[in-house]
Amino acid sequence: LFDWSAEVKTCEEDYYKWTQWMFLRLYEKGLAYRKEAPVNWCPSCQTVLANEQVVDGACERCGTTVVRKNLTQWFFKITEYAEELLDDLPSLDWPEKTKTMQKNWIGKSTGCEVIFDCESGDAIKVFTTRCDTIFGADYVVLAPEHPLVAKLTTDECRQAVEEYVLNASKSSEIERLSTTREKTGVFIGAYCINPLTKKRIPIYAGDYVLYSYGTGAVMAVAAHDERDYAFSMKYNLPVTQVIIKRN
Repeated sequence: LFDWSAEVKTCEEDYYKWTQWMFLRLYEKGLAYRKEAPVNWCPSCQTVLANEQVVDGACERCGTTVVRKNLTQWFFKITEYAEELLDDLPSLDWPEKTKTMQKNWIGKSTGCEVIFDCESGDAIKVFTTRCDTIFGADYVVLAPEHPLVAKLTTDECRQAVEEYVLNASKSSEIERLSTTREKTGVFIGAYCINPLTKKRIPIYAGDYVLYSYGTGAVMAVAAHDERDYAFSMKYNLPVTQVIIKRN
């Protein structure tokens, strides 16, 4: 039996007027903003799908292969409260496992942003927790969805890059972040300048970088990062060591 007196219909005004009211309060406080971000897109249904609606890479309704597509969306600035949430976690009467999960979900990283100027006049912004390794940055990797990939790709490399971006769009973020998955990428034909060494370094598109995480770009320091090292070995790229550990 169901207690229909407790039924809630999200399509009715008595319900959604309150979600609209809450959104407006957040917007007025500067805590709601719009930006582009990747979504699961079904080309046949012409709609966005939740992760649970994607089964083996296909739409659960029509079976069409799902792709990752950038769309403008609304976001809430939950990071504004990250420090407060982290500071108050120890005082909560929660299991330690739950506290650890919450801490990992917040995902605080301490570091800095570095600008790599491109020969085209564009700038690539990367976030790094290890700025001390920048002297070993021998190339930059952009997420396939990064807007600069399409903008900076040369005519000679365009076909290969477009094919790579299309294939990358068919993989979920979980698949792309897998530690056991082979690191792949493609040279887009463009170069940027390492701001400290002034070295001219190539720009790649690589699916192990996510546009939704950080700035969607990484400076590759193969000697001090496992993913960058695997990428460098696959494509015969430099491995410049800049830090030596001594006992």
